[in-house]
Amino acid sequence: MSTEHIETTGNGTAEQPATTTPTTALSATAPQTAAVAARTYPVAPGVRLNVRSGPGTGYAIVRVLPEGINVSISCQTPGTTVSGYYGTSNIWDKIGNGEYVSDTYVHTGSDGYVAPRCG
Repeated sequence: MSTEHIETTGNGTAEQPATTTPTTALSATAPQTAAVAARTYPVAPGVRLNVRSGPGTGYAIVRVLPEGINVSISCQTPGTTVSGYYGTSNIWDKIGNGEYVSDTYVHTGSDGYVAPRCG
């Protein structure tokens, strides 16, 4: 059974979440001669998570992550405050080129930053 995730912002608008425990994976972009381990984090269980073009609910949804997926966080940045599965925060995780998700739906094991700030 799946849960449609709804992220709630201070203005009452909603957004979506996605599942599990941090793991380590090899980066697909790492040079062939030196494999680089990238830390991945599970999206909230039973949640399909909106991926946005910027760090906030005012940015366009570019895709939706399926339930049970892990994400790799390249950097984190402040943005719209969201209330989600793991609490309320203004931290957004960059998971790809122009792709951000609210940290409140990613199980990082911390209420703070776990990756460098996006520059």
